[in-house]
Amino acid sequence: MDQQSLRKAIGALKDSTTVGLVKVNSDYKELDIAIVKATSHVEMLAKEKYIQTIFSAISASRPRADVAYCINALARRLAKTHNWAVAIKTLIVIHRAFREVDATFQEELMNFTMGRSHMLNLCHFKDKSSPNAWDYSSWVRNYALYIEERLECFRIVKYDVETGNTRTLDLDTVNLLEHLPSLQQLLLRLLSCQPEGAAIYNSVIQYALSIVASESTKIYNAITGCTLNLVDKFFEMQRNDALRALEIYRKAGYQAERLSEFYEICKGLELGRELKFAKIEQPDVSFIDAMEQYVKDALRTQPANLNMVDANKRLPAPKSFMGIEHKKVDSNDDKQEAIAAVSVSPEQIAAETPKASVPAQTEVPDLLGLDDASQGAAELEENNTLALAVVPSSDPLDSTSADLMGETTGWELALVTASTSNRSAIGESKLVRN
Repeated sequence: MDQQSLRKAIGALKDSTTVGLVKVNSDYKELDIAIVKATSHVEMLAKEKYIQTIFSAISASRPRADVAYCINALARRLAKTHNWAVAIKTLIVIHRAFREVDATFQEELMNFTMGRSHMLNLCHFKDKSSPNAWDYSSWVRNYALYIEERLECFRIVKYDVETGNTRTLDLDTVNLLEHLPSLQQLLLRLLSCQPEGAAIYNSVIQYALSIVASESTKIYNAITGCTLNLVDKFFEMQRNDALRALEIYRKAGYQAERLSEFYEICKGLELGRELKFAKIEQPDVSFIDAMEQYVKDALRTQPANLNMVDANKRLPAPKSFMGIEHKKVDSNDDKQEAIAAVSVSPEQIAAETPKASVPAQTEVPDLLGLDDASQGAAELEENNTLALAVVPSSDPLDSTSADLMGETTGWELALVTASTSNRSAIGESKLVRN
């Protein structure tokens, strides 16, 4: 008998011994047997009936003592094992419970982890039984980090991946700057689940990866919605908030590129047959440059306690940051969510914008097509004694700017107009105060 066969035989013996002890000593015999069977040493997916028995024991209708017992049993299973199959199958049970059981399970698990070491912290987990087991162990550690971050995101910003976030357009600047870093950290953990080496071809890992990939759509949709809202508020922020927002916007572009690479890996796997992927476009580079330049100007010329620019003079945001549409595709075990990206190129934006020669004070159109600025915000600007005063300029440079604008249209015209208007407003506001 070779080492691999001996290892499997020992694992089977451990499982049967555990089941025998449960039948004699446990007050939760059916549940304990289901946990052992669902997280056994056998290197294949567990039977669905055992997983459903666990889900029944942790539902909202069951006594909280039963739920706590089940969480303790799963925690012991994770803490004691050095076998990659047991670890990943236990994580799959917990992950699926987040998706298929009501939110009370996440709350109970959150309460369980408070004041003690996190049961999902497997950063030191290693299965040294074979070279392949090393690759499997690495993926298990990353998978555990993603599930732990999922629970943390639920604790901090009350975001549940399964139910999604429908309040992204209603969040104010403070909440946006709190939500977006948490969501981006969750997506970062998800992207770390990209398999490598032997893990790419393992069927159990591919099953868990299919669940992770299906959740990427909802997470990225939430990030995109919050980012669009953040862009709309960017030129009304105070400079410290604007610096944070710019960093978030840069990171969103980087993560979009990483997510495209992640999808390319998934396309080559069996799970790629059940999901439809499309290329994710990057945010418009010219808009990022405009944001960066504006922040530099604001840091040099404006106090920290003043709004960065008049709401009516702000630069337009890209018409589409990263729209994502998805549809469900039926599979035998679960419904996966198809992923598609919708983007608008700068050429399309320029084609939609008529050519015109406009003065520097002309209001820039909202290329995002989002909600118009509220009248209440405009009235607040006018009544705010600390707001910047914007007055017409007689500077001969204006004629130069007008000549330049006469040769530009669309997106470029919006950037030149806003930039010229902002510099004139800042310089002349100093004259008004003097």
